[in-house]
Amino acid sequence: MRFRGKMVDFNCIQHFAKLMLSVSKLAKTCVMRLSESKLYLVLSDRVSSSGTAIWCEIPQVNLFDEYAMDGVSPEANEIYLELTSDLVSSAVRSLLSGPGLSAKNCKLKLTKKQTPCLTFDIELPSLTNQSRHIVHDVPVAVIPRRLWVDFTEPDSPQFHATCYLPPLKTLQGVLDKMKNISSYLILELNRRGDMNLRMETDSVVIVTHFRHLDIPTWNEAPGGLCSPDRDDAEFASAKVDIRKVLHFLTSQQLNPMKVVCNIVEDKLIHFFLIHQDMTLQYFLPAVVS
Repeated sequence: MRFRGKMVDFNCIQHFAKLMLSVSKLAKTCVMRLSESKLYLVLSDRVSSSGTAIWCEIPQVNLFDEYAMDGVSPEANEIYLELTSDLVSSAVRSLLSGPGLSAKNCKLKLTKKQTPCLTFDIELPSLTNQSRHIVHDVPVAVIPRRLWVDFTEPDSPQFHATCYLPPLKTLQGVLDKMKNISSYLILELNRRGDMNLRMETDSVVIVTHFRHLDIPTWNEAPGGLCSPDRDDAEFASAKVDIRKVLHFLTSQQLNPMKVVCNIVEDKLIHFFLIHQDMTLQYFLPAVVS
């Protein structure tokens, strides 16, 4: 079992660092799944104490100039590594700087120290003829094949309503002002592109309205619409922990092209980030009232 990859392009290095930081802010640990063609970052709802789940996938050719891996066996040619988010964050922050100061390249390699490690070998610019390197050995746990079933792609939900979200910074600003009123947010959507952010307490009800949001076409929206005979004006809703929604919004450093929000009534909010070379899904279970 081996893995080695090298990134040289400035934009690829920056994109990889921002992706790792975004995912690390959402979970204390995550699983990096390596295959011949793709890199995946996974938090499974089967092992998550909060029930949240993350699924991110990116073709390896969109990141790496050099890429080589051999999995656990020819018939199971994949590698699953459990990463600790804080340690990964420390490593990739060395990659984030402006042009002229940025890493010249970044090599990733699965190594064996006292424990298995994902080694980041980062070459930095130098004013002399000698190169400067920063090496981070990030301890990892190699997940045995019998547990791989816990880290398969979640089923895309059959949802009751869907829309494209308004700009994430706008949403974050609204929710920042609402978070001190209640711990819970009721997110409501209908099939006309209307979205409400609702908070209810014993003494007050506050609602922020968004109207005429764009609605994904069927090939853009994962899963599919259930109850096709449902009235388009009828709202579907789910009650969630507002801190988790804010956590998702503040973690994003990827500047996605679009973000789809799907609601399975009273069960789940599903965020689907669309980027030109990757996708990231975040599954947030509803709170039982």
